[in-house]
Amino acid sequence: MNRWISIAAACARGLALAGALAAAGCAPLVQRPAVPTTEFTGPRLEPDTFVSFDGARLGLSRWEPVDDDPWAVIIALHGMNSYARAFHEAAPYWAKDGIAVYAYDQRGYGRSPNRGVWAGDALLTEDLRTMVALVRARYPHATIAVVGTSMGGSVAIEAFASDRPPAADRLLLFSPEVSGWSNRSIAYRASVWLAAHLAPGERFTPPEWLIKRLQASDNAEELAQARQDPEMTWNMRPDTFYGLADLAETARGDIGKLKVPTAYFYGEKDRIEPRSATEAAAAELPAGDRTAVYADGWHLLLLDRQAKVAWGDAEAFIRDPSAPLPSHAPPIPPAGR
Repeated sequence: MNRWISIAAACARGLALAGALAAAGCAPLVQRPAVPTTEFTGPRLEPDTFVSFDGARLGLSRWEPVDDDPWAVIIALHGMNSYARAFHEAAPYWAKDGIAVYAYDQRGYGRSPNRGVWAGDALLTEDLRTMVALVRARYPHATIAVVGTSMGGSVAIEAFASDRPPAADRLLLFSPEVSGWSNRSIAYRASVWLAAHLAPGERFTPPEWLIKRLQASDNAEELAQARQDPEMTWNMRPDTFYGLADLAETARGDIGKLKVPTAYFYGEKDRIEPRSATEAAAAELPAGDRTAVYADGWHLLLLDRQAKVAWGDAEAFIRDPSAPLPSHAPPIPPAGR
């Protein structure tokens, strides 16, 4: 049994124990690592697949510069219920400027296995570490940046704040989920907990009034296309909300531990991620990290009508974290202002 199979087996044993302890009653479902075959020789990148540390085959989209010699490479993490398509507008913009983009579908989303089932922090962060290592090996002289939107930003925060941070040079957070249990009302916490424990496998489709209330962007065409995209996840299990709350709570507590140059971007019109949670989290960033708030930005900053402004700021930060942002967007203000 090779090293990669041993790692996957150890992860499976740990999660199996957790599952046995919860077997006496209903509990939120969390994915287990894949069981690799004996032919599995380790993680790798295929044209449209990212084979991760345990042999799981995750959907992959990539955009390469024309000369195939990028000065930087972005590893892009999408948000909840989305997939790599979240970067289909930003990635070509970056690629024309010499930046390669590798966006993979996180476990439970898009083209990846066990769609709709929460993957858990351990698998999500280990996938990110693995992807960064593969890209670093392929492009040893390029600047490696991780871009995380919404839930993807939360995954990135937890991974980079850990004692095994991914081997990347920059971290860019676009409206990361940092509003966990402690930022929610008692009613919200109680309803999510009860639903996740009493009916974890049920499917919930947001009603139209809620979708309109939580409008994610001012780009109506993009939102309409997403609603028709079969790879998007619109029927959600209650236990995914539970898992997201745990992830966001961890990200909020970990953000002050980041050890890589970080930029944190937020939209003034964001209806999904509360401003109060964002301001409190941004205030915990280590000294020297950057923040920006866009007056015309919504939650999906990389897909909004003002998205090109955010694309340009991201590229500038990757090139030089200490240089002024081209947009001159003001920083995220301290909490309460």
